[in-house]
Amino acid sequence: MTQTAHSSTPPGKQMLSEQVYAHLRDAIMRGDHPPGAPLKPQDLAKEQGVSLAVVREALVRVVGEGLADRLPNRGFAVPSFSDRRWQEIAEARRTVEPVVLRMSIERGDVEWEARVRAAHHRLARTPAYAPEEGEYYTAAWAEAHRVFHRTLLEGCGNRALLETFDRLWTASELARRWSAHRNPGRDGAQEHRRLEEAVLARDADTAAAVLVRHLTLTAAALTDDSGQAT
Repeated sequence: MTQTAHSSTPPGKQMLSEQVYAHLRDAIMRGDHPPGAPLKPQDLAKEQGVSLAVVREALVRVVGEGLADRLPNRGFAVPSFSDRRWQEIAEARRTVEPVVLRMSIERGDVEWEARVRAAHHRLARTPAYAPEEGEYYTAAWAEAHRVFHRTLLEGCGNRALLETFDRLWTASELARRWSAHRNPGRDGAQEHRRLEEAVLARDADTAAAVLVRHLTLTAAALTDDSGQAT
């Protein structure tokens, strides 16, 4: 009786909602909606040919992922560069990830080393940009990037810590894309290579230091006006 009363969304509407959500999320990630831009439900509904209810549901989901803000009496908008959340997330990552990386270097076995090598190889061989995917880096590179950083930490063997990494990574994805766009001269490939080398050499001090600098540079591009791409 309770299950019938609490029926789920009809399959057709659920699929439509999922499509609108995916489109909106990808559009924000591609930079179609710049930092601080309003996300007007009426315009989005007209653009997608769907109801306001479907659009609002999608907006609530992207707000939950940190890709948009719900502003009192002002609707929805993409977060701004200056939003304090990016620095707070970066601070959290600089606090947590070097500690977990040290644990991985201490505990990781040969199979873990092999996974680190494979993840770095995939990242290095995946094109970061493609004209058809907009001005930010590609979805394939983004996934290879995530897998590399997560693999570095997987040697720790602690699922709770890895789940913390997953949450922080998702929360910082938009900031990473903006940072790369604002600092196109940054040699991220070299940073990743140095990180891999230090980890496989079991040099925890160097690896932690390289990781901290790597995370710091990402956050700094969002606060330093000189990093703005022209």
